[in-house]
Amino acid sequence: MINWKKSVGFAAAAAMLLPLAACGSDNNSNSNSTASSGSTEKVTLSVWAPAEDQADDQGNWLKAVEDAFAKAHPEYEVTWKNDVVSEGDVSKQVKTDPSAAADVYMFANDQLGTLIDLKAIGELPDSVASQVKEQNDTSMVNSVQGTDGKLYGVPYTGNTWFMYYNKSKYSADDIKSFNTLLEKGKVAFPLSNSWYIPAFYVGGGMTFFGENGTDVKEGIKFGDKAVDVSKYLVDVANNANFINDQDGSGLAALKTGDADVYFSGSWDAASVKEALGDNYAAAQLPTFNCAGEDMQMKSFAGSKAAAYNPNASNTKAAALFAGFLGSTEAQKLHWEKRQIIPTDKSLADLEGISADPAAQAQINTIANTSIVQPTIAAMNEWWTPAESFGKAIVNKDVTADNAEAKTKDWEDQLTKALASFQQ
Repeated sequence: MINWKKSVGFAAAAAMLLPLAACGSDNNSNSNSTASSGSTEKVTLSVWAPAEDQADDQGNWLKAVEDAFAKAHPEYEVTWKNDVVSEGDVSKQVKTDPSAAADVYMFANDQLGTLIDLKAIGELPDSVASQVKEQNDTSMVNSVQGTDGKLYGVPYTGNTWFMYYNKSKYSADDIKSFNTLLEKGKVAFPLSNSWYIPAFYVGGGMTFFGENGTDVKEGIKFGDKAVDVSKYLVDVANNANFINDQDGSGLAALKTGDADVYFSGSWDAASVKEALGDNYAAAQLPTFNCAGEDMQMKSFAGSKAAAYNPNASNTKAAALFAGFLGSTEAQKLHWEKRQIIPTDKSLADLEGISADPAAQAQINTIANTSIVQPTIAAMNEWWTPAESFGKAIVNKDVTADNAEAKTKDWEDQLTKALASFQQ
């Protein structure tokens, strides 16, 4: 873990955020910055952020970044108004009154389509958009891209799931194959969870709304391997070494030694490390052998990002601060204070991050074994039917004999549900 307080001191750490001072807001001109004249403009910025990022006992990351922004931008005299709103609840809060939403907020990218529809999220100015493209892999850039091709958020951490495992049970080659994992140990996987089950179908060729997940007319295409994948999952569910992870049962089994593999995200890292002790390990997703063919499991990947409200009284300052929240040094500080895994590519080998199994597994999963989770409204039609199909497999309602018919019924249900979005 990085200890900035020992290595460079807190003041110096904040000063390292200064390079973003050059970040302009080229395509937002409805504020009257007076930086060129050397005078100071008084600005009030309201900010929504999670409670943990404002907690003094966790280092109050938000205040540290706000203080650094004030130093980096002496052209503004900023009055901060901070409120607690979690990344996952932003769109709910905005729906009550978009014009009364915070000037700057942190949000989970699966709400992007809703926020765009509500006209509560602003297109990033060119300089901040360039920052996002420079810092991030394509998948993270795409995670904050609207259907119009424009960028609306500044990613600061990824949001996906990967594989934890007991390294005393598996070799480096063993963990590359889901089939081998099942042969040599107990595997907990949330097959009845609609965020996890598509990993197998995407491996078999399923696509979601085109190449970037934003083309509603492309729909959800099952591909010609979907029935084979359904039959494979029937076999998985019937395997004595398989545990359907639901309501915390997978993590509980890991803690008691009744599971050797567990699929989850960075939010469970501390609990898994406690459960596995010296045998704690994590990795990107494995392949699975289905109908004689190796297919790559792929999880949905999204991001948590900073954004600004186009209804803000000073959109230039708001856009600048959104970019500042996702800057390289702000992400670095986020890791040091709260172990929030950065999306910034330049930080992948940073001391502490490079030695952290969950951090490396998340970074590698996003880069190699994931697809961008679509943010368009039509994606809402996926969740309930997919959950129902997963439950049907687990409950033995889907069998090898009826897998073809059941898979076709599922596909037809989704096609019908999506038709209204495609007119």
